[in-house]
Amino acid sequence: MCGIVGYIGPQQAAPIILEGLARLEYRGYDSAGLAVLGSELRTAKQAGRVRDLAQAVPKRFPGKVGIGHTRWATHGPATDINAHPHVDATNTIAVVHNGIIDNSAALRAELTGAGIELTSDTDTEVIAHLVSRSEADTLEGKVLDALSRVHGTYGLAVMHAEFPDRIVVARNGSPLIIGVGNKEMFLASDLAALVRYTRTVVHLDDGDLATITANDYRTFTRTEPVTARTASVVDLNVEDYEQGDHAHFMVKEIQEQPDAVERVLRGRLDERFATARLGGLNLEPHELRAIRRVKILGCGSAYYVGQMGATMIEELARIPADAEAASEFRYRDPVIEHDTLYVAVSQSGETIDTLLAVQEIQRKGGRCIGVINVVGSTIARECMGGMYLHAGPEVAVASTKALTNMGVGFALLALTLARVRDLSFTNGQRILDGLQKLPDQIRRVLDQEQDIAIVAKELAEANSL
Repeated sequence: MCGIVGYIGPQQAAPIILEGLARLEYRGYDSAGLAVLGSELRTAKQAGRVRDLAQAVPKRFPGKVGIGHTRWATHGPATDINAHPHVDATNTIAVVHNGIIDNSAALRAELTGAGIELTSDTDTEVIAHLVSRSEADTLEGKVLDALSRVHGTYGLAVMHAEFPDRIVVARNGSPLIIGVGNKEMFLASDLAALVRYTRTVVHLDDGDLATITANDYRTFTRTEPVTARTASVVDLNVEDYEQGDHAHFMVKEIQEQPDAVERVLRGRLDERFATARLGGLNLEPHELRAIRRVKILGCGSAYYVGQMGATMIEELARIPADAEAASEFRYRDPVIEHDTLYVAVSQSGETIDTLLAVQEIQRKGGRCIGVINVVGSTIARECMGGMYLHAGPEVAVASTKALTNMGVGFALLALTLARVRDLSFTNGQRILDGLQKLPDQIRRVLDQEQDIAIVAKELAEANSL
């Protein structure tokens, strides 16, 4: 996945952007680049790693406004030229972009016919030229004009040499977050790039645009000149994204599972009534009892855990339950039932297919809750209620602690649904006891890591099991 970082304020932008891009490396990429605005607009782009880009950036690369990007190629190969940012023909506008412009071929043909020489194979470059061709008086107006011609998904940031005091950003299907600092502002597609500098963030919704200056931000849409996107404080620290003494992030996150499970259980076990406290569902007991079916939606690991969750719900609550890949659900024009509880599962809370499935359910009047790890994420905000997993940031590609907490979260949901039906107090208490023991049981397994590694090596070299 691509990554975006931006900065505007009193400091030199390039070191901050390079550090932010390095923190987004875990998302996968094939090239990287940045642009800074000082006395002129300057860009540096490089196929390869962020460290290659850092070595290619001149020692003097002044500018207190900047944007950067890590690219995962979709249009054109991984080359220096195709790396972001992309600029217009006059080298006054720079654009970074996550997503895919569906009508880029038609726009490229139109621009070429108008005598504009396109230098890259990307869909993103057309945005820079469309912004340049706009006759609007403001950068905001120029970006709106350009986006009116674009069809597709985007999280993008635009700088313009004639408007050196601002960055204009827009979101449609690809996450963007504004970081609020002390007389400085940050921009990123992922919290990992922000936590070293600020924990105060503004999440943008699809259709939002924002103007970012060193002292303030303003959010708006194509039809509303001002929208109320307020800042919130995220409960994260820079150490959460550090590898520490571990060999790699995956082993770190495996070792963090006991603590993660303790966090998802904390305050949610009701021993008096042998049930779970899930007030965030925003469903009263009579509403829970009225549910006749549960449909779980997720992608990848979240879908597989959803299958486990469906089994637990059926077994404990005796309600028909199943899991479906969100990527398939939204394409089949599903029938939405008023007595079905839909559950969207996502680690990031930004999984686009799951988000679109949630929006389809909402559009048809269904009830959808979220089982989400990232607080304040788009899916969490779209759902009527839900449960945060509190697993902490997951940097490794393979899901570990978030997957485990999803499973525990579904156990809590299954117990809640079961106890408003026919599950006895005794059986409810038995499940509570099992959940309370789970963190220490995981610790005992992890303490046997060396013995398990020996067995794993033997199995890995076996011809069959």
